[in-house]
Amino acid sequence: MWTGLSEWLQKISNGWVVFAVLVVFMLFTAFVLPTQAVQADQNNAGVDTPDLSFYYSPEKLYQMAESYGEAGRQEYIKARFTFDLVWPIVYTLSLVTSISWLTRRGFAPDSRWQRANLVPVLAVVFDYIENISTSLVMFRYPARTPVIDFVAPFFTSIKWILVGGSFGLWLIGIGAGIFAWIKKGSAD
Repeated sequence: MWTGLSEWLQKISNGWVVFAVLVVFMLFTAFVLPTQAVQADQNNAGVDTPDLSFYYSPEKLYQMAESYGEAGRQEYIKARFTFDLVWPIVYTLSLVTSISWLTRRGFAPDSRWQRANLVPVLAVVFDYIENISTSLVMFRYPARTPVIDFVAPFFTSIKWILVGGSFGLWLIGIGAGIFAWIKKGSAD
């Protein structure tokens, strides 16, 4: 399944698709993210948010829920199921298509590097799991949500490791592409 998905992503990631997705990413980053950030700051009174933390304890998650207040928690949940359904798709498509395009140019067709395009897919999966688990804790507050409150911080950390790793793979793809282009040019 994963190999088939990776190959399909490689196949659809031509130059025009990569360009179009990067334009959408840049527009989203320029126009939607700033508005969402202001709105989030208003709703959470400047308190940390699980989504932007690398790690937090279950107790810190409950402190965030308390600090947000009822209205802030409702807005947090609403944002996870509106904005935060779309944003992960935008960044994932951008990373998947660009990594696919770059690795196809920088590495041999049978190289394991061709599967690097799956890392952003895993990142979006953990992003959504994080959103569901933290929203559940916010929804049930002040009641405790055992197990979910414990695993939510790990989902967040794994998400950030995979997102950061995806950007690292993107840079490796750029380097490999440049190296392959130079190598090809010197062979001519």
